[in-house]
Amino acid sequence: MHILILGGTTEARRLAERLAEQAPGLRVTNSLAGRVAAPRLPPGEVRVGGFGGAEGLAAWLRAHAVDALIDATHPFAGTISFNAARAAADAHVPLLALRRPGWVPVAGDDWREAGSLTEAAELLPALGSRVFLTTGRMGLAAFAALDAQWFLVRSVDAPEAPHPPRMEVLLDRGPFTLEGERELLRRHRVDVVVSKDSGGAATAPKLTAAREAGLPVVVVRRPPVPEGVPVVAEPAAAVRWITDRIGGR
Repeated sequence: MHILILGGTTEARRLAERLAEQAPGLRVTNSLAGRVAAPRLPPGEVRVGGFGGAEGLAAWLRAHAVDALIDATHPFAGTISFNAARAAADAHVPLLALRRPGWVPVAGDDWREAGSLTEAAELLPALGSRVFLTTGRMGLAAFAALDAQWFLVRSVDAPEAPHPPRMEVLLDRGPFTLEGERELLRRHRVDVVVSKDSGGAATAPKLTAAREAGLPVVVVRRPPVPEGVPVVAEPAAAVRWITDRIGGR
């Protein structure tokens, strides 16, 4: 049985590790988008790069006799998720989405929701002048017109133009500690944080540090999972979904 995991996330890697341990007879192919220069490679076969849209992915599923497709991409990788739904339907391959739960505000949080990066940029002039931007290196063009704000941009790889004119880049990869995030906000005199609702524990400490410091946080809402696609929140649940299908063969 051949499983294709659309990955690049911690959950995708953990799923591949669990499958290697619990179902060693499976053939598992991990697909990475190739946007990170030195990704952490999961066990199993690895392919890097796009498929050429939904039609290309459907053709790949057929050509490689894929029996089940797992969309374990980043919650904000919306295009590939919709391509996966179309491709799975065209190729008649079962599809499951593995998505970490989104963050939920708690008492003391000062969150401002935005529907997009552009909407987040529009909120910033009224909120602060020193911005901790944690949305990654993609999409910085949405903030490029803001010349009154200074940005601390954290990403795994160096961003490319267009980007904000007043910007310092911090190359780093999570997980991050609460103490480290407190110090970062203090040292850079941050007065507003911008984050996508990526969920998970690896980057959540920035939200706690912002709450402790009384800082507003602009949270960009995640796009929805394509309609009709079943969703699980944990790699263990995805393993059960896969093994149920093994048992039915």
